[in-house]
Amino acid sequence: MWGKRFRLLSSIRTPIRYSRFMSKILIVTGDGGESYEALYAVHRFQEEGWTPVVAAPSQRRLLLVIHDFEPGWDTYIERPGYGLEADLAFDQVRTADYAAVLLLGGRAPEYLRNNPRVIELVREFDRQEKWIFAICHGVQVLAAAGLTRGKRVTCYEHVRVDAEQAGGHYVCDQAVRDGRMVTAQTWQSHPNFYREIFSLLSGKNSAEASTAPGRY
Repeated sequence: MWGKRFRLLSSIRTPIRYSRFMSKILIVTGDGGESYEALYAVHRFQEEGWTPVVAAPSQRRLLLVIHDFEPGWDTYIERPGYGLEADLAFDQVRTADYAAVLLLGGRAPEYLRNNPRVIELVREFDRQEKWIFAICHGVQVLAAAGLTRGKRVTCYEHVRVDAEQAGGHYVCDQAVRDGRMVTAQTWQSHPNFYREIFSLLSGKNSAEASTAPGRY
């Protein structure tokens, strides 16, 4: 009986969709990127049926870090984190191949914002009217690219000034959407951040949300 039931269930199982048929999300990071943010992003996009592609200054294994908080410190501390393979270098990226770009946090945005190719890539996503996501220090890249001007954004509190000096309006929420841009404060914002991201990517988010006050 169980064998017959198993064969029946197998015959009606939904066919597997392999990654080559999936839409791609570009994830921008480098050495010093926040490892929890990076691995969480890769796994969540895979879980939802998207193909994450990690881009960095060069195609190699990246040395990521862990930013955490300890009693007695006025700011976060940094420890070595997990490694992560970069799928391609920034010079190999074609923005037309991706539905969205995600700028991760950690220490990497400090120097990536000085990389002309990174700035041009982010601006290309904006010109092509694609989704732009940033978490934690990732807003530093958006600010350097001039994309926070006139936008409601959130980020790690100690880079708030970067966003505001570049014309952004800081909102103290875990995740904030303004038009095609979604920003978040830290890895502690993951639930709110990715809830908004996948709502947008699935097309379930209402049009009114693009002009509504910062969500979550």
